[in-house]
Amino acid sequence: MQATATAHPIQGLVKYHGIRDPDLRTPYHDSISLCTAPSNSTTTVAFEPDRDEDVYQIDGDRVDGRGAERIRTVVDHVRERAGIEDRVRVESENNFPTNVGFGSSASGFAALAMALAEAAGLDLSRPEISTIARRGSTSAARAVTGGFSDLRAGSNDRDCRSRRLDVDFEDDVRIVGAVIPAYKETEAAHAEAEDSHMFEGRLAHVHEQLADMRDALGRGDFERTFEIAEHDTLSLAATTMTGPSGWVYWQPESLEVFETVRDLRADGVPVYFSGDTGASIYVNTTAEYVDRVESAIEALGIETLTWQVGGPARVLESDEALF
Repeated sequence: MQATATAHPIQGLVKYHGIRDPDLRTPYHDSISLCTAPSNSTTTVAFEPDRDEDVYQIDGDRVDGRGAERIRTVVDHVRERAGIEDRVRVESENNFPTNVGFGSSASGFAALAMALAEAAGLDLSRPEISTIARRGSTSAARAVTGGFSDLRAGSNDRDCRSRRLDVDFEDDVRIVGAVIPAYKETEAAHAEAEDSHMFEGRLAHVHEQLADMRDALGRGDFERTFEIAEHDTLSLAATTMTGPSGWVYWQPESLEVFETVRDLRADGVPVYFSGDTGASIYVNTTAEYVDRVESAIEALGIETLTWQVGGPARVLESDEALF
């Protein structure tokens, strides 16, 4: 009873903020994202009847504390659904920088859910598997379905699941990741979301923003899609910065990227910035302009990663297992 799966991390376009139900990790409102490839998390899972305890390992380090609790929540849910009592061994590896704002928890839990479902013999669609991944990380639901994905809020597994959107310009999108290492506390920010005086303001406008985003994606409007994503980045930051802890994720380099993007856009380049909870920044452009954009970011002395839109989480062959 062993399986290996891989998933791509996500870039939030209209990002969720705050968790309505901490057990199911259902959000207050819908969210839309795209997956970034070739960055990925790969996870091997094995149910082992002779094992005395679960073991979780990421990038060679054993996971304990809150991280282990979140993994165990997903594992226990699958064990319950499949009627399995065996202990489990989990090993995961990432091929991109983690904990810098590039969605590694999303890809990690998406790969975990996919591998667990396969190892446990559960015959589930990706939207169904997205409800399993969501229990570890809300954004992981969208990493399961891949591409441009839409997670409906809902209050249960029938409603709060992800679906992939059909987007005409998907193949033309290029994302330059500006790698700005800085430790972040995403879960803590979600926990205090309601305490920001800007939170109600965000809820008041985010539904219109989501409708506009779905319309832009449906019409194949690249510019409007990433204009909305850029605006949502600023809206999210206003909310996190006005919570009790005053989370300020951006670093001076982040602001340099913003100004560089605006300068490029003023020069006729279709380019827009976006960011989740972290100092690192996504710079969205097209295949035609990606080299120019990448060079402009690197000229700031910032390391870059360049991505295309990635597909859904998938099960790998046995010879690709991590153990």
